[in-house]
Amino acid sequence: MEEGYIKFQQHWNRTPLSEVVPWHQLEVIRDQLYVRKLIGAYPDGVGYGNVSLRFPPHFLITGSATGGISKLTKNHFALVTDYKLKENRVTSVGMSPASSESLSHAMFYGLDNNINVVIHIHHQGLWKSLLNEVPTTAQSAGYGTPEMAAEIKRLYEQDELGDRKIAVTAGHPEGIFTFGKNPREALAVLDRYLL
Repeated sequence: MEEGYIKFQQHWNRTPLSEVVPWHQLEVIRDQLYVRKLIGAYPDGVGYGNVSLRFPPHFLITGSATGGISKLTKNHFALVTDYKLKENRVTSVGMSPASSESLSHAMFYGLDNNINVVIHIHHQGLWKSLLNEVPTTAQSAGYGTPEMAAEIKRLYEQDELGDRKIAVTAGHPEGIFTFGKNPREALAVLDRYLL
């Protein structure tokens, strides 16, 4: 399985995050998903799943290759300060590089100012049952690519993604996105389908 590799041009300023960055808020969400094995690592050690939080004018996201770490610290998060879809580029600061899914998260925040939390999990059973039953990205769109970000935009504008707040990634097996105006809403959307 092709998983975990960063596909964008990365401009990473490897310096500690400021104390004002609310990484603790994101850690709480991530801990819940990790305990439920919706974020984690495959047997080969490759991590999966990520979460992000709007921190205007930027967003905070779990760092690349952190899926298998049980307890994250401030050093495991990245603040995405800029991105360019056409150039396939992400600029971030922090002691970890930004998640490979950063462009997808960026698209959600660019679509709607009411989106403040984005969750990306892996769950094979749920993915199979929801494929083409909820907004579903094209098979040709790989994870972490401008094409995936464009698919998210298409689903938001032409499908029910804005209302349903959940998307399945056909070209990224097991991948599911949910989002909301706060952590409670984003998690509730996920739980509506999991429970």
